[in-house]
Amino acid sequence: MGDLSEFSLRWRVFLKTYRWRRIDPLPWTPLRKPLAQCRVALVTSAAFSLPGQPRFDETMKGGDSSFREIPADVDVSTLVENHPSELFDHEAMHQDPNLVFPVDRLRELVEQGRIGSVAPRHLSFMGSITAPGRLVQEHAPRAARLLAQDGVDVALLVPV
Repeated sequence: MGDLSEFSLRWRVFLKTYRWRRIDPLPWTPLRKPLAQCRVALVTSAAFSLPGQPRFDETMKGGDSSFREIPADVDVSTLVENHPSELFDHEAMHQDPNLVFPVDRLRELVEQGRIGSVAPRHLSFMGSITAPGRLVQEHAPRAARLLAQDGVDVALLVPV
């Protein structure tokens, strides 16, 4: 686990003064069927996109709260990462995108009978959104509707 002393003064001040949001009570829906019968989707904040999709806007004040749809049959080596954070080393996720977008692991779980199926699409958001108003009001509800349309039972959130 990291320590605030590892960050520059600028980031220590930001992290100490940022007004973190609390969600209380936490939204939670228990599974209605065994995981081995569930359709699973990935939701990552790795800021991955496909070649040809618009990049996330790293200059947007408060962060780009939009998302990109990633098809289930994607070759993870083709994903383009454009996460703006300077607070972590991006090299590991470049070397193995499954660290932050484990779609190959989901496919293996289907083969093993541990999960029912992989959703036809997954969602990638940009992390480091410091002004989440548009995310909460606009993009998250749209993302939830897409996952519901796909018959997703479980969304695996992979925060970066």
